[in-house]
Amino acid sequence: MLDLGIRTVREGARWHVIETAPGVYDFSSLRELYDAADELGMEIILDIFHFGWPDFLDIFEPEFIRSFERFTAEIADFLRSRRYPRTFVVPVNEISFLSWAGGDKAYINPFSRNRGHELKHQMARAYAASSRILLERLPGVRLVSPEPVIHIIGDPSIPGDEIEAAAYTSAMFEAWDMVSGRMLPELGGRPDYLDIIGINFYDRNEWVHNDEPITRDDPRYRPLHQILLEVWRRYRRPMFISETGAEDDARESWFDYIADEVEKAISLGVPIHGLCLYPILNHPGWDDDRHCHNGLFDYADANGLREMYGPLAGAIRKRDFKFDSETRELQNA
Repeated sequence: MLDLGIRTVREGARWHVIETAPGVYDFSSLRELYDAADELGMEIILDIFHFGWPDFLDIFEPEFIRSFERFTAEIADFLRSRRYPRTFVVPVNEISFLSWAGGDKAYINPFSRNRGHELKHQMARAYAASSRILLERLPGVRLVSPEPVIHIIGDPSIPGDEIEAAAYTSAMFEAWDMVSGRMLPELGGRPDYLDIIGINFYDRNEWVHNDEPITRDDPRYRPLHQILLEVWRRYRRPMFISETGAEDDARESWFDYIADEVEKAISLGVPIHGLCLYPILNHPGWDDDRHCHNGLFDYADANGLREMYGPLAGAIRKRDFKFDSETRELQNA
């Protein structure tokens, strides 16, 4: 990645790997990651909670929050021992998506239905509790809150459906409103917990209500720079594209589209400080184990070598982003 000018990566702490029994922590997996990054001079944006947690916990119970507080404290102590001048940490990744996929659709853990609001509130509590500990124990820490942005269009065949679609679209702000204390402050949110905003956006993030996604050639498609401007005007916080990507031959054109939209947003005064590709490696499908060709590098061969996807690499090389340096090295994440 260094050859492409990429010096910042997002990675997960993998709670279930570190805490295999209550109160027993093994940081060898995380230490290996940070040792490699230090050797190469790379920076890590660390997700403490990225959808996974130990099997001995019930995510809906109060004990989950207490366990997450203890885990956050251990993570903070580990990061403090590395003696970095500044560290970027994601307390909880994509509260909105986890609540929908795991709380309403039973697609991912905890495989529940009709509990999305309950799960979103619990994740907001977890984010707030983790943020408090990080700010107390880790001087100079920057908190990152990645959430998906969406645009939903009403079905023209259903009278009044555009009202429901607009309400659904505006729900993308709920998690940020909760962690900042704007909404349901009893969950523990505070303005300083919403520090850096992460924008997750894919080619399927705009769709007709209760129907299929729309594509960029559809006149109803909302350009990403307009969504970025709306988020900026609402929160006035530094931002970066924390996840984006596409599959197969669409990888290059999608990256070019996102990069163009980022540059348009910057020209309008939106402080975008980086663009993070997901994933950097091809991977098995979440629910069918298919070979997803959506990364920059493919599976490793017998010698540990990974083929690079040339068109995407070329698109990255030709870009000369002018990100504002005041938010540190969130460049080309």
